[in-house]
Amino acid sequence: MPERILEELARIALAVQKEFKEERRLLSFREYLALFATDSVRHSRDASRYLRDMFDHFGRETVLRPWGELSRFRLFDLPFLEPGEARSDALVGQEAVQAEIYRTLSNFAREGRANRVLLLHGPNGSAKSTVAACVAKALEHYSVLDEGALYRFHWVFPTQATLRGSIGFGGKRAQGSADDNSYAHLPDEQIDSRLFVEVRDHPLFLIPLAARKELLERMFKDRRASEPPPAWILRGTLSHKSQQVYEALLTSYGGSLDEVLRHVQVERYFISRRYRVGAVTLGPQLSVDAGERQVTADRSLGALPTALQSVTLFEAFGELLDAAGGLLEFSDLLKRPLDAFKYLQITAETGEVALRSQNVQVNCVMLASGNEVHLNAFREHPEFESFRGRLELIRAPYLLSWLDEQRIYDAQIASQVQKHVAPHATRMAAMFAVLTRMRRPTSERYEKPLQELVTELTAIEKLDLYASGTAPARLDDESAKSLRASIGQLYRESEAYPIYEGSIGASPREMRTVLLDAAQDPRYDCLSPLAVLAELDRLCERTSEYNWLQQERLAGGYHDHVLFRKALHARLLDSFEDEFRVASGLVDETRYSDLFDRYVTHVSYWVKREKFRNPLTGQYEEPDERMMREVEALLGSPDKPEDLRNGLIGTIAAWAIDHPDEPLDNARVFSSQLRRLRESAFAERRVAVATLCRDLVALLREDGSGLNEARRAAAEKALAVLQARFGYQRGSAGDAAVALVRERFLDVRS
Repeated sequence: MPERILEELARIALAVQKEFKEERRLLSFREYLALFATDSVRHSRDASRYLRDMFDHFGRETVLRPWGELSRFRLFDLPFLEPGEARSDALVGQEAVQAEIYRTLSNFAREGRANRVLLLHGPNGSAKSTVAACVAKALEHYSVLDEGALYRFHWVFPTQATLRGSIGFGGKRAQGSADDNSYAHLPDEQIDSRLFVEVRDHPLFLIPLAARKELLERMFKDRRASEPPPAWILRGTLSHKSQQVYEALLTSYGGSLDEVLRHVQVERYFISRRYRVGAVTLGPQLSVDAGERQVTADRSLGALPTALQSVTLFEAFGELLDAAGGLLEFSDLLKRPLDAFKYLQITAETGEVALRSQNVQVNCVMLASGNEVHLNAFREHPEFESFRGRLELIRAPYLLSWLDEQRIYDAQIASQVQKHVAPHATRMAAMFAVLTRMRRPTSERYEKPLQELVTELTAIEKLDLYASGTAPARLDDESAKSLRASIGQLYRESEAYPIYEGSIGASPREMRTVLLDAAQDPRYDCLSPLAVLAELDRLCERTSEYNWLQQERLAGGYHDHVLFRKALHARLLDSFEDEFRVASGLVDETRYSDLFDRYVTHVSYWVKREKFRNPLTGQYEEPDERMMREVEALLGSPDKPEDLRNGLIGTIAAWAIDHPDEPLDNARVFSSQLRRLRESAFAERRVAVATLCRDLVALLREDGSGLNEARRAAAEKALAVLQARFGYQRGSAGDAAVALVRERFLDVRS
């Protein structure tokens, strides 16, 4: 066994060494220049182009929302992480924020550098920090790839024996260097000192400005680059310490640049949040973000060449330097006093930060976050106007689709509960949170007849409209179609308002506490939706603590948290009832779906006054009038079948125009009609479902006492369906059955 472990260690060591060489971790300057020539555009990117290219590398996909078609950048799904980790840390929704960040990065690339601070602003808990964390994680992964390779350089000085002469300058060429012209690959025993360049100067800064400009322009032209070289690489200069070393070496070697470059060791580096390399988060503490210190204060210079021992060397430090080449996040920037971040105005404008003895170039994208309260206070400050031109304000509101909100709770909270999460538990919390964020539409902004529709639109109806595009069931087909077509206008209506939709409401952080407290409810052995509703009742008693509980209640149920909880309770019972009906096996759902498909087919022939070919007999027949009227009776429209049929065909035609390459999906296009059809069928079997619920209570709470063999078997079969299809366990199924018996079926008897 020990021998096998040692063999395995040797194999791992060889693999690491091979990977080190293949990644080209250490290069001489000449080797780096050859590498640079293979893709000069990629290797000369500044931080803004690097981040933009990183967005492009992971790609994007089109997502369909009820309010429009959006692009989602895949990096925010963290596809490079393990599935469990990616699911909990990924950004949910916020496609508009992603698009704004990418647009700004693209503008930086066109302008030549990042000359503004991106300020994400929104209410507390609206995923501003998650946005920055996803970008930083993506940067870490991208820097490991060939497409994202990053390089910096250091100074190396060989030993006397290596030089075969003085430790100073002017000695003979080193023996044992990889290309016999550089000290970059010397083993440690042949190196006296290695001077670290903390600013991560680009290796090309070692080439004089005029020659560098000519070289870059020629290389970019040869590669037919779509953009000119960034200003950072064209006009960038060495940091103070490197410039001093460069000048001393150049003087000692009599102006020979080749001899100076022998001391250059180019190193590939990788972005790391943990080690604060290229991805740094700075909290709102009162500290300076960049400074400098004398090198001699931290280490002996005895090993450096004689010509450098008399030079006072300073090194820069701080978050602005640690983030070079990548991202610097200012978390809650506006919580700092103005004087603590006032320097950012000049830094963004000039691309430099002034230290005591030097101006250091800043090559990073600065992303800040702040909540609306602090931003509104900042707007009132006399200095705000001078800052405004150096800020790129990007609004990050709360999510307005409960489907997205539920994904957050499922990924980040349900996994921490350590017990069964019953169906609908996170849905109740998500729906309530989104309802508190709804804003009543301003009807004056719309023209008739849409004006009347949005005036009557309730908060509950708006919840469904944003989540799935479902129009209120009370509307006729034409009105429903008109309202669905205006979802985008509704969604964007308040963007110009100071208090926009999604700026006020319950935050995911508050819902997290609700869910975790509900999981400890002693009445349930799981995280029950009934416990969640009870915790929401307790939360809403604390009116003095939350701004969203103090909003004036408006017509349509907006800001009415009492109404919200009643509506959610009713919806929960509706869901229980639907699932128990399906589990009963008394209604075949596919039968009604097939029936509606047949109805659509017959109506299409009826409208065209054509016969259709019966697939069973092969004969051409008239559309089945009796079947159509039966369906129309179930849909609640027996008096005016012509209107219903013509409206249905109009809906199909509209779908074909909007989706020319997609087949008709009745379940999607006619979801409300299918729901009515199913509800009508279920209503006829309510007594049987009530009996099943009582039998399930007896089975799960009373060990089946009082049930004969047939009823016990039927209850066990229904329980199996509830478990397999809907995710219940015995305890949560029993809770749902008890709730239905008490609140829906108490008076329903066979």
